[in-house]
Amino acid sequence: MTKIAVILTQGFADWEFALIGGTGGPSYDLEVAYFTPVPGEIRSLGGLTALVSQDLDDLVAWSPRVIAVIGGTIWETPDAPDLADLLRTQHGNGVAVGGICAGTLALARTGLLNSTEHTSNNLDFLKDSVADYSGAALYQDVASAVSSGGVISAAGTAPVTFAAAIFEAAGLDPNEVSKLRGILAAEHG
Repeated sequence: MTKIAVILTQGFADWEFALIGGTGGPSYDLEVAYFTPVPGEIRSLGGLTALVSQDLDDLVAWSPRVIAVIGGTIWETPDAPDLADLLRTQHGNGVAVGGICAGTLALARTGLLNSTEHTSNNLDFLKDSVADYSGAALYQDVASAVSSGGVISAAGTAPVTFAAAIFEAAGLDPNEVSKLRGILAAEHG
């Protein structure tokens, strides 16, 4: 089974990982596991308390094909965990890395967004939050996820296309990814 690592932090956004975890394993035979910088109880924005027992060292040992950094309130604070070395090293080893909403700040702090097409909540969000961000010329002002060079990014309003891009990076058949997007978009059609 292809492995997808989901990184959650205190204040994680409930809706941003739900499709990855809820459909990845049950529907597509992908192995999805959860990791956090400090193992223990974490609480979502919506008030869900989750017990995550695996830390970032466990993530490295698990050897995922894709890493998804989920957004949340911590990424805009001084308490944001430093994932730069982890994400840069994993990406350098051929692992696709993704961030959604404020999780894109973790990607921006690695420098990966300085050299590949990407998106986020908006361009000013990246500029104002990450001093070393210099990828404005590659920023895509779109409503869906952007996948380029093994880096996946999305605004918090794009959990469907983020999940689809994560699944595509995990090697899911493009026809299945297209079907999933169609099913989930049907209510808006």
